[in-house]
Amino acid sequence: MEQVTVKNDRLRMEVLDYGAIIQRLQLRDARGAYTDLVVGLQEPEAYLADQAYLGACVGRFAGRISGGVLRVGNENHRLSHRDGITLHGGERGFGKRTWKLEAQRTSGDTAGVLLSYFSPDGEEGFPGNLRVRVLYQISGNSLLVRHQAVTDRPTVVSLANHSYFKIDSSGSIDHYRLRLNARERLETDQRLLPTGRILDISQTEFDFRQEREIGATRLDTPYILNGAMPAAELLSPESKIRMQVTTNQPAVVVYTPPHFPGICFETQGYPDAPNHPGFPSTELHPGEEYLNESRFTFEYI
Repeated sequence: MEQVTVKNDRLRMEVLDYGAIIQRLQLRDARGAYTDLVVGLQEPEAYLADQAYLGACVGRFAGRISGGVLRVGNENHRLSHRDGITLHGGERGFGKRTWKLEAQRTSGDTAGVLLSYFSPDGEEGFPGNLRVRVLYQISGNSLLVRHQAVTDRPTVVSLANHSYFKIDSSGSIDHYRLRLNARERLETDQRLLPTGRILDISQTEFDFRQEREIGATRLDTPYILNGAMPAAELLSPESKIRMQVTTNQPAVVVYTPPHFPGICFETQGYPDAPNHPGFPSTELHPGEEYLNESRFTFEYI
């Protein structure tokens, strides 16, 4: 397993070729001390047994696809699945593959790592030879995550970074203050699969349009973004770190895991979009390029 470290005066990041994982992301304060911003494992080899997708690039399709069968055009493709659900690309999605470290770039205040992965036609059941690149680039106090992909056959693509953000040293995220630029969410069933219904979240526990404490609310929720940026803001009153998320994606799945403190902002297409014609399409065709560009910015207030 190969590990790369890049840094500037504000941020320090460690990236693994396995899973294109962001193992560590740290913010430097005015005194020179660093605060960890993401949940990570100490030893790279520990990620081989990780089931939480810590810091990984998840795909070929982030989130869930139901039914175990993918229909693209007039063709059906049997996907690898568990109990009829294909999660984050299948049994061995992109977060459990070894990527190629293409380049490490540093120019002034900007430093980054470019990784690539070739997903052959039929991998986990998905059609098309898919060529994927992921750029992690720090500039000033922000991290740019850019996913790109091209295919030689009609397929579906929805990629996302799966970092769990934890912006102070507390053992909880209940005191974090969250704001989301979303007034709608996808309704999901007991298996967290979208039903196809879009719900107004006004005056419900899911409504974070006005910044408020997360408290006891636990989320595994696909929010429909309204286009206003930032898509999400997170503040720790303890560390005084504010985080902002901007993206070109139509949705963000906000996930707060039950077993450890952290919060994911999975900027992506709609989960299970291939099975819901009314959702924005996640199909990718030859001659097109998939692009998911999301930026995570951190500052002390």
